[in-house]
Amino acid sequence: MSDYTLVIGSKNYSSWSVRPWLALKHLGLPFREVQIELFTPRGTEQLAALAPARKVPVLFDGSVVIWESLAIIEYLAETHPQLWPRDAAARAHARAAAAEMHAGFAALRGAMPMNIRARGRRVARTPDIERDIARLQQLWTQCRAQFGAGGPYLYGSISAADAMYAPVVWRFVTYGVQCAGLAADYVQHMLANPVMQELERLAQADPTRIEMNETGL
Repeated sequence: MSDYTLVIGSKNYSSWSVRPWLALKHLGLPFREVQIELFTPRGTEQLAALAPARKVPVLFDGSVVIWESLAIIEYLAETHPQLWPRDAAARAHARAAAAEMHAGFAALRGAMPMNIRARGRRVARTPDIERDIARLQQLWTQCRAQFGAGGPYLYGSISAADAMYAPVVWRFVTYGVQCAGLAADYVQHMLANPVMQELERLAQADPTRIEMNETGL
């Protein structure tokens, strides 16, 4: 039996932390949680002791240590393959979509840091940000139209791809990004998801304040 410990940052701000947290929660797996207060002397000490790359998240499973979000998700999928779609074509598409999130959308991520408890924030929409927003809606619409017949999520049932894109859903809420059609439906279903609602409650209660993530008017 696995013995998981997940090392994370703030649930309100740390988008990479909440991705494997959501995956574990969606799977219903028990795990211990160590939350590090990032950008503090104490947090720096904890990262040095617990995180090989001195970043969060990190998953410990006995002697196994995995220190990167998508790698953690893939590790969990080794024993819980329901994290990815069952159909091979959908699974390949979901992995490509997750990798695109992992490596892309730098303009949006830089200008709109995740802040789950904030509302009404606004930032200047540069052409690069607008391209990121358009691509996200295009991708979500394609996923839902091509693979989403089995349920309300990107590939029907909840999957690793939804965990990867969840922080963007919160960014859209925080910064007032409006979606249309299937993309708008997806955002609403994600916000209604019980695990996402649990995350929102925990983010609201998180006392951490990181000024660099309090961007916008």
